[in-house]
Amino acid sequence: MRLKTFATSLWATAGLIMAGSSVIAQDVNQTLEIVGQPLPNGTGFQPAATEIARNVYWLDGMLLVIITAITLFVTGLLAWVAIRYNQKRQPNPATFTHHSPLEIAWTVVPVIILVFIGAFSLPVLFNQQEIPEADITIKVTGYQWYWGYEYVDEGVSFESFLLARDELEDFGYSQNQYLLATDTSVVVPVGATIVMQVTGADVIHSWTIPAFGVKQDAVPGRLAQLWFAAEREGIYFGQCSELCGKDHAYMPITVKVVSQETYDQWLAEAKGTS
Repeated sequence: MRLKTFATSLWATAGLIMAGSSVIAQDVNQTLEIVGQPLPNGTGFQPAATEIARNVYWLDGMLLVIITAITLFVTGLLAWVAIRYNQKRQPNPATFTHHSPLEIAWTVVPVIILVFIGAFSLPVLFNQQEIPEADITIKVTGYQWYWGYEYVDEGVSFESFLLARDELEDFGYSQNQYLLATDTSVVVPVGATIVMQVTGADVIHSWTIPAFGVKQDAVPGRLAQLWFAAEREGIYFGQCSELCGKDHAYMPITVKVVSQETYDQWLAEAKGTS
């Protein structure tokens, strides 16, 4: 454990040297509420911070209702058949082999259900996959085991490393954010359309922020895209979501959504230190 903490500290130190902007990210940290993070014993979704997340949450709820209704119906049907047609009640089994109306019903009804689900799920999928014109474009590259970010139109780039336990307080976090918080963060203004260009440098990684409802594999040699427009200021955490090696669990993601004024100030300072 001490060796892992020491190695993590080395990565973080290297990130500070290469990025030169971790102090800026820390300054933004002080007045922001932590909104998107996993909670102990939590069973639901994180608070939705984008239109995409709200749509995904709503679709999940609708599908849960449909699946529950189907499960209860099938379970009840099985129980009714087991009771009504058991050997004691029905010593002489029926000999028919076909029931055309029933066979048509159990073919048509599932088709109708699937068409109904598709009518609501496809627009949600298209909303995720149709990338709008970006206010800010950020290229994110997954490495073993950290993330690199480049603000494409601004000339700002940095790496983002896991904070060790003894570094959390220095960056404005508590021990509850261990394995979630990073030394540098993606900083974006609230309400802006952000397009992330996602790729990998070595193996397949996956960039995700649950509260934004976004997830995209980072595949070496390919440049994929995702987009979001955060509606609430705060700090949001994510994790690499594709098994990528021994330290897969130690490459978190931190996104800070701030006001436009705060973002402009951060960007000016980042340009001065990058």
